[in-house]
Amino acid sequence: MAGHSKWANIKRQKARVDAVKGAIFARVSRAIIVAARTGGGDPAGNFQLRTAIEMAKAAGVPNDNIDRAIAKGSGQGFDADRLEAIRYEGYGPGGVAVLIEALTDNRNRTAADLRAAFSKNGGNLGETGCVGWMFDQKGVVAVVGPLDEEALLEAALEGGAESYELTELEEDLEGVEVFCAPADLERLSDTLKAQGYTLHQVETRWIPSNTVEVADPDQARSLLKMMDALDDLDDVQSATANFDMTEDLMAMSTL
Repeated sequence: MAGHSKWANIKRQKARVDAVKGAIFARVSRAIIVAARTGGGDPAGNFQLRTAIEMAKAAGVPNDNIDRAIAKGSGQGFDADRLEAIRYEGYGPGGVAVLIEALTDNRNRTAADLRAAFSKNGGNLGETGCVGWMFDQKGVVAVVGPLDEEALLEAALEGGAESYELTELEEDLEGVEVFCAPADLERLSDTLKAQGYTLHQVETRWIPSNTVEVADPDQARSLLKMMDALDDLDDVQSATANFDMTEDLMAMSTL
């Protein structure tokens, strides 16, 4: 899976900026609302909710905001059923495949916003299924390092892991991302915690089965601008693309 985490690293850097703006607060709060709606408001019995709460805390969301989101999802003073999860698919500049997960209370608004973000940056919103087959959904547990890889691998395999990858979790924070089937995510997370590992993040993520190498600076600039525009939309929970580019080109294109 080498290479797929570059865009994830960009998104992590962007998430720290978003946290300052407050955008990430709204995003993870919506994830908490939906998790509480579907699995109940008790984190002890709702792994999806526990994961969303951990993500919120990692982003610095205040406890009061988290409690309010749980209450809303549990039906206390908020019609959580208005929110629905929808997957959108499209193409970026150069035919790059893009898969988007959204939570929305207005499908028409979300589709219009996405269409504009694509078209203004050389891409186009496609039909459902047009690129989804190029991605696999995986459970991902990020473990803070440095680590004994052999010991981690043994623990990870016990938890149902399929593979792992060394990565930069944040600036100056090295670690390992361990991948598994989504159904095994709770088991993997619990196994690694029980063996004393420090978990940085637990989530499901769409991962491309193949990547498109981007080498043209103009295309790179348009592509990154489009991904930024998608990520900035309030209804978008995640946007994943199957491109790869050198770190030098990436740095030059994000200036």
